[in-house]
Amino acid sequence: MSIRFTYYIIGLVAATFLFSCKSAKLSDAEEKQRIGEYFEAAAIYRKVYTKTPPKKRDLRGYIAFRMAECNRLINSTAKATSAYMNAIRYDYPDSIVYLRLAQMQHKSGRYAEAIKNYDIYMENDPSSFLAINGIQGCELAPGWKENPTRYEVKRMDKFNSRRGEFGPMLTGENYDQLYFASSRSKDKDEKVSAITGQNNNNLYLVKQNEKGEWLAPEELEDEVNTEYDEGTPSFSPDGNTMYYSYCAQDPEGPRTAEIYISSRSSAKWGKGTRAMIVKDSVTALGHPSISPDGKYLYFVSDAVGGFGGKDLFRARVAGSDFGPMENLGEDINTPGDEMFPYVRDSVTLYFASNGHPGMGGLDLFKATQDSTGRWHVENMGAPINSMADDFGITFAGKAERGFFSSNRNDARGYDHLYSFELPTITILIEGIVSDVDEYPIEDATIRIVGRDGLNVKVPVKKDGTYQVELERDIRYVMMASARGYLNQNFELKTGPEEKNETYIVDFFLSPISKPVVIENIFYDFDKATLRPESKEALDEMIKVLNDNPNVTIELGAHTDRKGTDQYNERLAQRRAQSVVDYLIAGGIAADRLEAKGYGESVPKTINKKMAREFDFLKEGDVLTEEFILNLTPEQQEIADQINRRTEFKVLRTNYNLF
Repeated sequence: MSIRFTYYIIGLVAATFLFSCKSAKLSDAEEKQRIGEYFEAAAIYRKVYTKTPPKKRDLRGYIAFRMAECNRLINSTAKATSAYMNAIRYDYPDSIVYLRLAQMQHKSGRYAEAIKNYDIYMENDPSSFLAINGIQGCELAPGWKENPTRYEVKRMDKFNSRRGEFGPMLTGENYDQLYFASSRSKDKDEKVSAITGQNNNNLYLVKQNEKGEWLAPEELEDEVNTEYDEGTPSFSPDGNTMYYSYCAQDPEGPRTAEIYISSRSSAKWGKGTRAMIVKDSVTALGHPSISPDGKYLYFVSDAVGGFGGKDLFRARVAGSDFGPMENLGEDINTPGDEMFPYVRDSVTLYFASNGHPGMGGLDLFKATQDSTGRWHVENMGAPINSMADDFGITFAGKAERGFFSSNRNDARGYDHLYSFELPTITILIEGIVSDVDEYPIEDATIRIVGRDGLNVKVPVKKDGTYQVELERDIRYVMMASARGYLNQNFELKTGPEEKNETYIVDFFLSPISKPVVIENIFYDFDKATLRPESKEALDEMIKVLNDNPNVTIELGAHTDRKGTDQYNERLAQRRAQSVVDYLIAGGIAADRLEAKGYGESVPKTINKKMAREFDFLKEGDVLTEEFILNLTPEQQEIADQINRRTEFKVLRTNYNLF
């Protein structure tokens, strides 16, 4: 319950029938309702209702409906729901009661019940915009709740009180000041408002300290605060002018909201003066929001000629004067209420509405203006929105964080402040650049080129590691390179999901200066025929050659010590040629490849990687026949297997360069 409800100042239409007998107390309630003192009117209606005999069905229905309307306007949803149901029980003659009951059930999250009553109302008004959108909202709300956006919402208990607070507005060069309105009071005997049942609202300020921590709120002791209602502040680009809502109290007439202006001098806000947007004192205006360039003031009004309820308007600012009011049109405004505009930039507007399809009560919406001037409105979904009232959003500049107001989870219907933040999605690619023996290459570099325009060359750290931040749903090409090694390329397509993700890509670079074993090359026993399981390794070899188009290589095949030297050499030559033929068939030019069969003439020299893998071998051991014969039978089989290998070595690095 807040100052926003004092803006429901349009008089309720009187009943179309009269009652021959009305008590003085009923007249008091009607008068309170007429001048907008809804809280006191509801209390009187309640007393009159309990004293009215059930047999006076028409009168009980009339009182119940009027009581419900007052409770609705002060946000006592549960009481309003009960009273509308009583009005129906006593055959209240206007079908509007079903629309109002549906709206209260909608606001309570009772979507199935709300749809039934929207349908009943539409039997009399099948084209009702509010009922149609209400049903659509009830149907969409469960999906919004089950599939929330990534915004994180937290109740700001440090700012909130046992009363109500609403209308936050960030300001300051670093958005380190937050103004808001609150009905809290240090005076326990302060008289509550007959309109809302709360104390009048005053403006409060919260600041951040040097560490970026929010301090405790402090009431402005400036002249801008009065004994009446102030709220929904907005600040000029230079921070020296405040536009805010102001609602005085007239004991004889309706409570009309106005927009006031206060100027800052010597760090103090001066006494407010009325913004002369309209000449009359009847049209209600409130919830001002100045555009970031200071050229337009956006606001809410019930001005004649709108789309129904409260509409959003704007007026050009010309010094202390204002141009004519301009309705924002049917893309924004509905027969319901559109309120609490917040202008983020020249084409982005946020506002609250109960006319567009929503989760219940007021929902927050984002409107984006296209090049033709049309507004495209989008419900912000859960968790920003709830089945209760959510309104009055403010952002910390271009950052996706800020504050808004909501009365969710408050049985009294009091508004409180909530923070929101859209966590940054972090997409990382990281890994290590090593040689084929898995030792880090500390002077390697990673180059990454992406469809998003990224083109960076990143040096790896001394331990061979690297890390680069990417974007989601983008295709990237990467190349690892280092002096004395062949390049290695890799293609990556990041996922479209809105979540943090880390991709691990390790590179193992082949040296130019020494032979490299091609792992997992298999031949039929005692033959040169390549077995199918060799395909993956050979395809990878094709990729290496394509990644390094200026190198030529020798494919060398080696056998174990079994068999004659001549036989092993011929077998090795045929096997090497089989590999060359596979690579040629894969698109590699024949003049980049040489086949060489070594037989058993070049036994393998054990490197660090092999020494780690086999504890009976050490770095530098050469697997000659003499060495192998000194091993156990099991170890001999392993040594023979190591000697049976296919290797490649780089012959030239200037192929087709000249």
